[in-house]
Amino acid sequence: MLINSKLLKYFSFLISAIFIIYVVYLIVSSFFIVKNQFIDIGDATYVNQVRTDEYTTKLANFLTKDCKGDKVCEVQSMLDFVTKIPYKINESIARSSKQVVEQNFGDCDDKSNLLISLLKVKGYDEIYFVLVPEHIFVIIHLQNIKLNSKALYVNDKRFYILESTATNSKIGFPLKYKLEEIDAIVDPFKNKKLVVNKLEYK
Repeated sequence: MLINSKLLKYFSFLISAIFIIYVVYLIVSSFFIVKNQFIDIGDATYVNQVRTDEYTTKLANFLTKDCKGDKVCEVQSMLDFVTKIPYKINESIARSSKQVVEQNFGDCDDKSNLLISLLKVKGYDEIYFVLVPEHIFVIIHLQNIKLNSKALYVNDKRFYILESTATNSKIGFPLKYKLEEIDAIVDPFKNKKLVVNKLEYK
């Protein structure tokens, strides 16, 4: 009887310890999920749903298969695909690439998350979200490529605007906002706002 009582106490202690460890794990995991997916921008919160998974990689490779390494062709092909997805306001948080494609609709958050995910898996690193009042779009730096369109210069580096919600839009979409309306420029893969010392559109 005494042995059974000791075993029962030991077993109860073990179960309690496992439960406490599990709760701590859930709390820590939740912290990192929030840290990596949410960023406060003034009065709003941006939700990061970028993906570099197998689905996104296969889709990006399929969309750019005829470009033969031509960067302008690659970017435009991925942009064309995203802009053809019907625009529809998503009442919940931004969705993953796969969800946007399979459900065949998205708002600026959804479509920008999809576009920047496609660009990332194809090796484009200098790509950022630009947050303006009630809208989000993507900018990209194309090294050694200068197009016949105005660009957004961030700290003297040239970035072209990619507008995911305008049907048939091209690389270098015109900036429809004043520079002072830009709330933040976000690196979605670090989930951090860029430090912007100089901003021009020319």
